[in-house]
Amino acid sequence: MANQAEFPVQVLCRVLKVSRSAYYAWSQRKPSARQQENTQLIEEIRIIHAESDATYGMPRIRAELMEQGWAVSRRRVARLMRLQGLRGVCRRRYQVTTRRDLRQPPAPDLVKRQFVADEPNQLWVADATFVPTGAGFIYLAIVLDVWSRRVVGWAIGESLVTELMLDALNMALEQRQPENVIHHSDQGCQYTSFAFSNRCKAAGVKLSMGSVGDAYDNAMAESFFASLECELLDRRSFKSKSDARLAVFTWIEAWYNPKRRHSSLDYVSPIHFERKHLQKNDIQPDDSLYESEGLILGTMDSVLPSIHADLQNNFISVSN
Repeated sequence: MANQAEFPVQVLCRVLKVSRSAYYAWSQRKPSARQQENTQLIEEIRIIHAESDATYGMPRIRAELMEQGWAVSRRRVARLMRLQGLRGVCRRRYQVTTRRDLRQPPAPDLVKRQFVADEPNQLWVADATFVPTGAGFIYLAIVLDVWSRRVVGWAIGESLVTELMLDALNMALEQRQPENVIHHSDQGCQYTSFAFSNRCKAAGVKLSMGSVGDAYDNAMAESFFASLECELLDRRSFKSKSDARLAVFTWIEAWYNPKRRHSSLDYVSPIHFERKHLQKNDIQPDDSLYESEGLILGTMDSVLPSIHADLQNNFISVSN
Protein backbone atom coordinates (compact mmCIF):
# COMPACT_ATOMS: atom_id res chain seq x y z
CA MET A 1 0.00 0.00 0.00
CA ALA A 2 1.18 3.52 -0.75
CA ASN A 3 0.08 4.80 2.67
CA GLN A 4 2.11 2.12 4.41
CA ALA A 5 5.30 4.02 3.58
CA GLU A 6 3.89 7.12 5.27
CA PHE A 7 2.15 5.61 8.30
CA PRO A 8 3.08 2.64 10.50
CA VAL A 9 0.83 -0.41 10.24
CA GLN A 10 -0.16 0.05 13.87
CA VAL A 11 -1.50 3.55 13.17
CA LEU A 12 -3.38 2.42 10.08
CA CYS A 13 -5.02 -0.43 11.96
CA ARG A 14 -6.05 1.90 14.78
CA VAL A 15 -7.62 4.39 12.36
CA LEU A 16 -9.40 1.69 10.36
CA LYS A 17 -10.38 -0.16 13.55
CA VAL A 18 -9.04 -3.51 12.41
CA SER A 19 -6.60 -5.88 14.06
CA ARG A 20 -3.04 -6.22 12.81
CA SER A 21 -3.64 -9.90 12.07
CA ALA A 22 -6.67 -9.01 9.95
CA TYR A 23 -4.66 -6.38 8.09
CA TYR A 24 -1.82 -8.79 7.32
CA ALA A 25 -4.28 -11.49 6.24
CA TRP A 26 -5.87 -9.00 3.84
CA SER A 27 -2.57 -7.69 2.46
CA GLN A 28 -1.23 -11.20 1.81
CA ARG A 29 -4.43 -12.53 0.31
CA LYS A 30 -4.06 -13.84 -3.25
CA PRO A 31 -6.32 -12.45 -5.97
CA SER A 32 -9.48 -14.48 -6.51
CA ALA A 33 -10.00 -16.47 -9.69
CA ARG A 34 -12.44 -13.80 -10.84
CA GLN A 35 -9.91 -11.03 -10.23
CA GLN A 36 -7.21 -12.93 -12.09
CA GLU A 37 -9.56 -13.51 -15.00
CA ASN A 38 -10.49 -9.83 -15.05
CA THR A 39 -6.80 -8.93 -15.21
CA GLN A 40 -6.38 -11.19 -18.25
CA LEU A 41 -9.58 -9.85 -19.79
CA ILE A 42 -8.46 -6.26 -19.39
CA GLU A 43 -5.21 -7.06 -21.18
CA GLU A 44 -7.08 -8.69 -24.08
CA ILE A 45 -9.54 -5.79 -24.23
CA ARG A 46 -6.71 -3.28 -24.41
CA ILE A 47 -5.04 -5.25 -27.23
CA ILE A 48 -8.27 -5.52 -29.25
CA HIS A 49 -9.05 -1.84 -28.71
CA ALA A 50 -5.55 -0.85 -29.85
CA GLU A 51 -5.67 -3.13 -32.91
CA SER A 52 -8.91 -1.41 -33.96
CA ASP A 53 -7.10 1.93 -33.79
CA ALA A 54 -9.24 2.77 -30.75
CA THR A 55 -12.46 2.57 -32.79
CA TYR A 56 -14.12 -0.53 -31.31
CA GLY A 57 -16.74 -0.16 -28.61
CA MET A 58 -18.17 -2.82 -26.33
CA PRO A 59 -20.18 -4.88 -28.90
CA ARG A 60 -17.28 -5.45 -31.31
CA ILE A 61 -14.75 -6.03 -28.54
CA ARG A 62 -17.09 -8.58 -26.96
CA ALA A 63 -17.50 -10.33 -30.32
CA GLU A 64 -13.71 -10.55 -30.68
CA LEU A 65 -13.37 -11.93 -27.14
CA MET A 66 -16.05 -14.56 -27.70
CA GLU A 67 -14.34 -15.67 -30.92
CA GLN A 68 -11.19 -16.14 -28.83
CA GLY A 69 -13.12 -18.40 -26.44
CA TRP A 70 -14.08 -15.98 -23.68
CA ALA A 71 -17.61 -16.35 -22.26
CA VAL A 72 -18.30 -12.76 -21.23
CA SER A 73 -21.43 -10.66 -20.87
CA ARG A 74 -21.98 -7.28 -22.44
CA ARG A 75 -22.18 -5.70 -18.98
CA ARG A 76 -18.85 -7.16 -17.88
CA VAL A 77 -16.99 -5.98 -20.98
CA ALA A 78 -18.57 -2.53 -20.67
CA ARG A 79 -17.57 -2.30 -17.00
CA LEU A 80 -13.95 -3.32 -17.62
CA MET A 81 -13.69 -0.90 -20.55
CA ARG A 82 -15.08 1.88 -18.39
CA LEU A 83 -12.54 1.13 -15.64
CA GLN A 84 -9.75 1.43 -18.22
CA GLY A 85 -11.19 4.57 -19.81
CA LEU A 86 -11.67 2.81 -23.16
CA ARG A 87 -14.46 3.66 -25.57
CA GLY A 88 -15.30 3.36 -29.25
CA VAL A 89 -15.93 6.16 -31.71
CA CYS A 90 -19.34 7.59 -32.58
CA ARG A 91 -20.53 8.27 -36.09
CA ARG A 92 -21.74 11.65 -37.23
CA ARG A 93 -24.19 12.57 -39.96
CA TYR A 94 -22.82 12.02 -43.47
CA GLN A 95 -22.76 15.01 -45.84
CA VAL A 96 -24.04 14.63 -49.41
CA THR A 97 -21.48 15.56 -52.07
CA THR A 98 -23.15 14.66 -55.38
CA ARG A 99 -25.47 17.06 -57.21
CA ARG A 100 -28.41 16.33 -59.49
CA ASP A 101 -28.43 17.32 -63.16
CA LEU A 102 -32.00 18.38 -63.95
CA ARG A 103 -31.39 17.75 -67.65
CA GLN A 104 -30.90 14.01 -67.11
CA PRO A 105 -33.88 11.93 -65.94
CA PRO A 106 -33.09 9.63 -63.00
CA ALA A 107 -33.65 5.89 -62.98
CA PRO A 108 -36.64 4.56 -61.01
CA ASP A 109 -36.24 3.57 -57.37
CA LEU A 110 -36.18 -0.24 -57.44
CA VAL A 111 -35.12 -0.55 -53.80
CA LYS A 112 -37.65 1.56 -51.86
CA ARG A 113 -35.34 1.62 -48.83
CA GLN A 114 -35.36 -2.19 -48.63
CA PHE A 115 -31.61 -2.74 -48.38
CA VAL A 116 -31.82 -6.52 -48.20
CA ALA A 117 -30.09 -9.15 -50.34
CA ASP A 118 -30.22 -12.93 -50.01
CA GLU A 119 -27.17 -13.62 -52.13
CA PRO A 120 -24.06 -11.89 -53.50
CA ASN A 121 -24.34 -9.49 -56.44
CA GLN A 122 -28.08 -9.05 -56.03
CA LEU A 123 -28.01 -5.42 -54.88
CA TRP A 124 -25.17 -2.92 -54.88
CA VAL A 125 -25.23 0.58 -53.44
CA ALA A 126 -22.92 3.38 -54.56
CA ASP A 127 -21.97 6.87 -53.48
CA ALA A 128 -19.01 9.26 -53.23
CA THR A 129 -17.45 11.58 -50.67
CA PHE A 130 -14.58 14.03 -50.34
CA VAL A 131 -11.39 13.69 -48.29
CA PRO A 132 -9.75 16.95 -47.15
CA THR A 133 -5.95 17.24 -47.21
CA GLY A 134 -3.44 20.04 -46.77
CA ALA A 135 -3.04 20.08 -50.55
CA GLY A 136 -6.75 20.20 -51.39
CA PHE A 137 -9.55 17.67 -51.70
CA ILE A 138 -9.53 14.19 -53.15
CA TYR A 139 -12.68 12.19 -53.83
CA LEU A 140 -13.62 8.59 -53.12
CA ALA A 141 -16.34 6.66 -54.96
CA ILE A 142 -17.43 3.23 -53.76
CA VAL A 143 -19.66 0.32 -54.74
CA LEU A 144 -20.82 -1.85 -51.84
CA ASP A 145 -22.51 -5.25 -51.96
CA VAL A 146 -25.57 -5.10 -49.69
CA TRP A 147 -25.42 -8.85 -49.03
CA SER A 148 -22.02 -8.82 -47.30
CA ARG A 149 -21.41 -5.07 -46.84
CA ARG A 150 -18.15 -5.56 -48.71
CA VAL A 151 -16.70 -2.72 -50.77
CA VAL A 152 -16.43 -4.46 -54.14
CA GLY A 153 -15.39 -1.40 -56.12
CA TRP A 154 -13.73 1.89 -55.28
CA ALA A 155 -11.80 4.68 -56.95
CA ILE A 156 -9.93 7.78 -55.78
CA GLY A 157 -9.51 10.88 -57.91
CA GLU A 158 -8.82 14.59 -58.00
CA SER A 159 -12.35 15.62 -58.98
CA LEU A 160 -15.92 14.41 -58.60
CA VAL A 161 -16.54 13.43 -62.21
CA THR A 162 -18.38 10.62 -63.97
CA GLU A 163 -15.11 8.81 -64.70
CA LEU A 164 -14.56 8.38 -60.97
CA MET A 165 -17.87 6.55 -60.54
CA LEU A 166 -17.17 4.54 -63.69
CA ASP A 167 -13.81 3.41 -62.33
CA ALA A 168 -15.45 2.20 -59.11
CA LEU A 169 -18.16 0.43 -61.11
CA ASN A 170 -15.66 -1.21 -63.46
CA MET A 171 -13.64 -2.52 -60.52
CA ALA A 172 -16.81 -4.05 -59.06
CA LEU A 173 -17.79 -5.58 -62.40
CA GLU A 174 -14.35 -7.08 -62.95
CA GLN A 175 -14.11 -8.41 -59.42
CA ARG A 176 -17.64 -9.84 -59.08
CA GLN A 177 -18.84 -10.50 -62.65
CA PRO A 178 -22.52 -10.17 -61.67
CA GLU A 179 -25.68 -11.07 -63.56
CA ASN A 180 -28.63 -8.67 -63.38
CA VAL A 181 -27.36 -6.85 -60.32
CA ILE A 182 -29.22 -3.72 -59.18
CA HIS A 183 -26.97 -0.67 -58.81
CA HIS A 184 -28.60 1.81 -56.41
CA SER A 185 -27.36 5.38 -55.90
CA ASP A 186 -28.58 8.92 -55.39
CA GLN A 187 -29.52 11.15 -58.33
CA GLY A 188 -26.08 12.72 -58.66
CA CYS A 189 -25.29 13.93 -62.16
CA GLN A 190 -22.44 11.42 -62.43
CA TYR A 191 -24.88 8.52 -62.02
CA THR A 192 -27.54 9.98 -64.36
CA SER A 193 -25.00 10.73 -67.10
CA PHE A 194 -25.21 9.03 -70.49
CA ALA A 195 -21.75 7.51 -70.02
CA PHE A 196 -22.68 5.83 -66.75
CA SER A 197 -26.09 4.60 -67.87
CA ASN A 198 -24.62 3.23 -71.12
CA ARG A 199 -21.92 1.33 -69.22
CA CYS A 200 -24.52 -0.20 -66.92
CA LYS A 201 -26.71 -1.16 -69.87
CA ALA A 202 -23.79 -2.83 -71.64
CA ALA A 203 -22.92 -4.80 -68.48
CA GLY A 204 -26.50 -5.85 -67.76
CA VAL A 205 -26.68 -3.73 -64.61
CA LYS A 206 -30.10 -2.41 -63.58
CA LEU A 207 -29.96 1.19 -62.39
CA SER A 208 -31.93 2.35 -59.37
CA MET A 209 -31.94 5.80 -57.76
CA GLY A 210 -33.44 7.23 -54.61
CA SER A 211 -35.21 10.55 -54.26
CA VAL A 212 -33.42 13.89 -54.05
CA GLY A 213 -31.96 15.02 -50.72
CA ASP A 214 -33.18 12.05 -48.66
CA ALA A 215 -30.38 10.26 -46.82
CA TYR A 216 -32.59 7.25 -46.06
CA ASP A 217 -32.96 6.46 -49.76
CA ASN A 218 -29.27 5.55 -49.91
CA ALA A 219 -28.79 4.84 -46.22
CA MET A 220 -26.38 1.93 -46.50
CA ALA A 221 -23.82 3.75 -48.65
CA GLU A 222 -24.07 6.81 -46.44
CA SER A 223 -23.65 4.62 -43.36
CA PHE A 224 -20.39 3.31 -44.82
CA PHE A 225 -19.07 6.83 -45.33
CA ALA A 226 -20.16 7.82 -41.83
CA SER A 227 -18.00 4.96 -40.50
CA LEU A 228 -15.08 6.00 -42.70
CA GLU A 229 -15.32 9.57 -41.47
CA CYS A 230 -15.61 8.84 -37.76
CA GLU A 231 -13.01 6.05 -37.71
CA LEU A 232 -10.44 7.63 -40.03
CA LEU A 233 -11.07 11.05 -41.55
CA ASP A 234 -12.23 12.82 -38.38
CA ARG A 235 -9.28 11.45 -36.40
CA ARG A 236 -6.44 12.21 -38.79
CA SER A 237 -5.22 15.07 -40.92
CA PHE A 238 -3.31 14.55 -44.16
CA LYS A 239 -0.58 16.86 -45.40
CA SER A 240 -0.60 15.46 -48.91
CA LYS A 241 -3.05 13.79 -51.24
CA SER A 242 -0.85 10.70 -51.50
CA ASP A 243 -0.96 10.28 -47.71
CA ALA A 244 -4.75 10.46 -47.81
CA ARG A 245 -4.96 7.97 -50.69
CA LEU A 246 -2.77 5.51 -48.81
CA ALA A 247 -4.81 5.87 -45.62
CA VAL A 248 -8.13 5.37 -47.41
CA PHE A 249 -6.80 2.40 -49.37
CA THR A 250 -5.49 0.80 -46.17
CA TRP A 251 -8.72 1.42 -44.29
CA ILE A 252 -10.83 -0.24 -46.98
CA GLU A 253 -8.66 -3.15 -48.10
CA ALA A 254 -6.69 -3.90 -44.94
CA TRP A 255 -9.30 -3.09 -42.30
CA TYR A 256 -12.93 -2.67 -43.38
CA ASN A 257 -13.26 -5.57 -45.82
CA PRO A 258 -11.16 -8.26 -44.09
CA LYS A 259 -11.18 -7.29 -40.40
CA ARG A 260 -13.81 -4.79 -39.26
CA ARG A 261 -16.69 -6.52 -37.49
CA HIS A 262 -20.12 -5.50 -38.74
CA SER A 263 -23.14 -5.50 -36.42
CA SER A 264 -25.55 -6.55 -39.18
CA LEU A 265 -23.32 -9.54 -40.05
CA ASP A 266 -23.41 -10.98 -36.53
CA TYR A 267 -20.16 -9.17 -35.81
CA VAL A 268 -17.95 -10.72 -38.46
CA SER A 269 -16.15 -8.87 -41.25
CA PRO A 270 -17.50 -8.73 -44.83
CA ILE A 271 -14.84 -11.10 -46.15
CA HIS A 272 -15.32 -13.48 -43.21
CA PHE A 273 -19.06 -13.46 -43.90
CA GLU A 274 -18.51 -14.30 -47.58
CA ARG A 275 -16.07 -17.09 -46.77
CA LYS A 276 -18.52 -18.63 -44.28
CA HIS A 277 -21.24 -18.56 -46.93
CA LEU A 278 -18.99 -20.25 -49.50
CA GLN A 279 -17.88 -22.93 -47.03
CA LYS A 280 -21.47 -23.56 -45.93
CA ASN A 281 -22.48 -24.14 -49.54
CA ASP A 282 -19.36 -26.21 -50.36
CA ILE A 283 -18.16 -23.62 -52.85
CA GLN A 284 -14.42 -23.31 -53.40
CA PRO A 285 -13.57 -19.61 -52.97
CA ASP A 286 -11.70 -17.78 -55.71
CA ASP A 287 -8.54 -16.72 -53.87
CA SER A 288 -8.10 -13.76 -56.20
CA LEU A 289 -11.22 -12.23 -54.66
CA TYR A 290 -9.66 -12.34 -51.20
CA GLU A 291 -6.19 -11.01 -51.88
CA SER A 292 -6.77 -8.14 -49.46
CA GLU A 293 -6.70 -10.62 -46.58
CA GLY A 294 -3.00 -11.03 -47.23
CA LEU A 295 -2.49 -7.42 -46.27
CA ILE A 296 -3.69 -8.26 -42.79
CA LEU A 297 -2.16 -11.71 -42.48
CA GLY A 298 1.46 -10.70 -42.20
CA THR A 299 2.41 -8.97 -45.43
CA MET A 300 1.40 -5.40 -44.62
CA ASP A 301 4.94 -4.18 -43.90
CA SER A 302 6.26 -5.40 -47.24
CA VAL A 303 3.26 -4.29 -49.30
CA LEU A 304 2.75 -0.73 -48.05
CA PRO A 305 6.06 0.79 -49.23
CA SER A 306 5.40 -0.23 -52.84
CA ILE A 307 1.80 0.97 -52.59
CA HIS A 308 3.00 4.30 -51.26
CA ALA A 309 5.41 4.67 -54.18
CA ASP A 310 2.61 3.87 -56.63
CA LEU A 311 0.34 6.41 -54.99
CA GLN A 312 2.97 9.12 -55.25
CA ASN A 313 3.22 8.34 -58.95
CA ASN A 314 -0.59 8.60 -59.24
CA PHE A 315 -0.84 4.94 -60.18
CA ILE A 316 -3.90 4.43 -57.97
CA SER A 317 -5.29 7.90 -58.65
CA VAL A 318 -7.57 6.72 -61.39
CA SER A 319 -9.19 10.09 -62.13
CA ASN A 320 -7.56 13.49 -62.47
